[in-house]
Amino acid sequence: MGGPEEEAGEPQRVRRRRATAGGGAVMADVARRAGVSGQTVSRVLNDHPRVRPETRERVRAAMRELGYRPTASARTLASGRSRTLGVISFDAARFGPAATLVGINEAAQEAGYLVSAIALTAADQEAVRGAVDRLLGQGADGIIAIAPQRSVGEALVEADHGIPMVTLDKSFGARFPVVAGDSASGARQATEHLLRLGHRTVRHIAGPVGWIAAEARVDGWRAALKDAGAEAHEPLFGDWSADSGHELGRRIAHDPAATAVFVSNDQMAVGVLRALHEAGRRVPEDISVIGYDDIPEAAHLLPPLTTVRTDFAEIGRRCLSLMLDQLERTPEPGVRVTIPTELVIRESCGPSPG
Repeated sequence: MGGPEEEAGEPQRVRRRRATAGGGAVMADVARRAGVSGQTVSRVLNDHPRVRPETRERVRAAMRELGYRPTASARTLASGRSRTLGVISFDAARFGPAATLVGINEAAQEAGYLVSAIALTAADQEAVRGAVDRLLGQGADGIIAIAPQRSVGEALVEADHGIPMVTLDKSFGARFPVVAGDSASGARQATEHLLRLGHRTVRHIAGPVGWIAAEARVDGWRAALKDAGAEAHEPLFGDWSADSGHELGRRIAHDPAATAVFVSNDQMAVGVLRALHEAGRRVPEDISVIGYDDIPEAAHLLPPLTTVRTDFAEIGRRCLSLMLDQLERTPEPGVRVTIPTELVIRESCGPSPG
């Protein structure tokens, strides 16, 4: 009714809502207030380097005066990108994938990106294709796939829509940039350490068949035994869980000739330690154990677990860097980044008994 809340025929609350909504009209308001073009406002929103400092400050002052808060949609209009990245993960409850996702999230936040993650339980092509389609529907600028199985890689290739993509394992040829921990080297370090302690051979409890990291760890274990001229027993295959480690550990515990075992992840190693305790096999006096991943609990087990550490935070950071190379810089085709591993020696290993 023309009271003090109205100005130029528009209620103040509507003007305020428009100012904080971040649409194209509000960007025009900012441009008029600052005396610049809409393109200059877009450049300021996206921290473009080709804006004079005094102009940048004038635009920001106009934003403050208008109460303007650029939303994600406004930034998308300004830049042509959503600044959202999709992440597809599998077996996300395990330490490695979960820690990698944390690393990706932290690096993405530092770079001004949001992360939309989808955790899948099935690794078939239909599930992967559906996840890719959902992330594309959300406007993701690129997708990072924590893809531990060969079947996942095949599904990603099938679902490729031309969007920038980074994967965390090495089975996809030169199609996507890849970041991965050096599983084969880590397994070799663990096996060689046990051999140096005088064990005549080292048993191995492996991860599931078809998992890329598990296969690489089997390869590293075998290579170390071969180089030492040591006997290589057939590996026992678990499913990454402590339950499977306990079940397979009971088989090793009842073999008096077994004096050392390398386990493909720490969760299974936890089950192995329990099985050995139940069988009266002392660690490390009777049998030595090495795990893999260096979960936070590894140092607090009895005995503290020797294990192979992978820097999952660094894997996440390098994934984000490769993605930004594709989105914001000139990408280098066929990039392969291998993150080195570290053997963390604790009290679960000792000399061969006899």
